[in-house]
Amino acid sequence: MTDPRRSFIKLAYNNRLANERLHEAVSMLQPGEFEAPRTGFFPSIQASLNHILVIDWFYVDALEGGRLGPKAWANEIPFPHPEGLREAQAAVDQRLLNFCLSLDIDALASEVQIHRGTRVQTERVDDVLNHLFQHQTHHRGQVHAMLSGTSVAPPQLDEFIVSDDAASRAAEMQHLSITEADLMLLDRSA
Repeated sequence: MTDPRRSFIKLAYNNRLANERLHEAVSMLQPGEFEAPRTGFFPSIQASLNHILVIDWFYVDALEGGRLGPKAWANEIPFPHPEGLREAQAAVDQRLLNFCLSLDIDALASEVQIHRGTRVQTERVDDVLNHLFQHQTHHRGQVHAMLSGTSVAPPQLDEFIVSDDAASRAAEMQHLSITEADLMLLDRSA
């Protein structure tokens, strides 16, 4: 039987690696391209990436048992420049990965309290994780599309799960000190 934690751990690694590649591309933008108005759910690469970050703060804090709630997005653009944003995203990505690595099977079905200011939302941990990974992928895709209108080609963002893509992700894996054994989780016991 497959360990139900495996998919969440792989998605957390995917999130970390895809964000690393995306932020590397963003770091190569010409002056003015990061904050330039663009077509998308959010009006710029800057606003889109900051949105991913603050929503990650919101949900990861809740998963960790915190009560940050809407304070997470009190400042919708906490990082107006790509450099600080990349570091903050990497830090919350690592927190999410650590959370997923620490899960046991019972924890996936446990409840998480999500503080929304005027109310507390109660959800299953696995449902919150699925929602968060979907949210991240949704908005990364929008940034990917926005990059098409810049001086930087949008990077490939889907090479971080299947074993056949190992060579394509080698640079990011080495940079982040992640091994193929970490990513593939072949011997992870239940």
